[in-house]
Amino acid sequence: MSEIMEFQPFVSVLMTAFNREKYIGEAIESVIASSYQNWELIIVDDCSIDKTVEIAKSYAEKDKRIKVYINEKNLGDYPNRNMAASYAKGKYIKYLDSDDYIYPHGLQVMFWAMEQFPEAGFGLSSHNFSNKPFPSITKPKETYLEHFEKFAHFDRAPGSSIINLEAFKIVGGFSGKRMIGDYEFWFKIGARFPLVKFPRDLVWDRVHNGQESKSEYADLYNKLRDEVFENAVNSKFCPLTRKEIEIIQNKIKKSYLKNKFRTILHFFIRK
Repeated sequence: MSEIMEFQPFVSVLMTAFNREKYIGEAIESVIASSYQNWELIIVDDCSIDKTVEIAKSYAEKDKRIKVYINEKNLGDYPNRNMAASYAKGKYIKYLDSDDYIYPHGLQVMFWAMEQFPEAGFGLSSHNFSNKPFPSITKPKETYLEHFEKFAHFDRAPGSSIINLEAFKIVGGFSGKRMIGDYEFWFKIGARFPLVKFPRDLVWDRVHNGQESKSEYADLYNKLRDEVFENAVNSKFCPLTRKEIEIIQNKIKKSYLKNKFRTILHFFIRK
């Protein structure tokens, strides 16, 4: 059996794509340039009509660790992330959007951090507000409480994470909900598995007008967040007590009223 056939990656980098001919080459090259090299790159195209697939295949022809799949129909963002995960062979999955860029040390840091805590289900880049050096681990209750205090763990994009593939499967992956899928997923996996925290800025997130955050649908984001929160705290897996949930709910209401007052005040000042 050849060395290529025997190759077993530890990290499956998952790159979903839809009309990203401008950026996907740079995204792929950033993975290739990683200091950590035991990876496979799975690219799943969601029916692009530009040269995205052509560019991706050109890299796959040169590097057998890169595999390109094309969906028969357009699935949308989070269903396509689940599709990419279904092809993964690694112990961990690492999402990298086709318009982003991972720094050369990014995979190395994330993989090493996860390997320090075998019981963890996922890892996220985190604010360093504690007196512990990175990487560090928190159990579900502590993760939830930290999120609502000042860490905002669950406000991370998929590119900020690395996930144990078995844990991903156990919680059922992403629900498929548009735009809010990552926020919802962190609550879901965070309720059942410990979180590993590691430094921020391991991935560069490109900002451009073609992103969904720039679309009209983004106007629904706050409403969707509220729905995710209510579903999460009422889940049978929620690690918080009812008293802790009530305290958090009151804190959110106060923050909402304060922000609304500031908006109204700013409006009258401008007039």
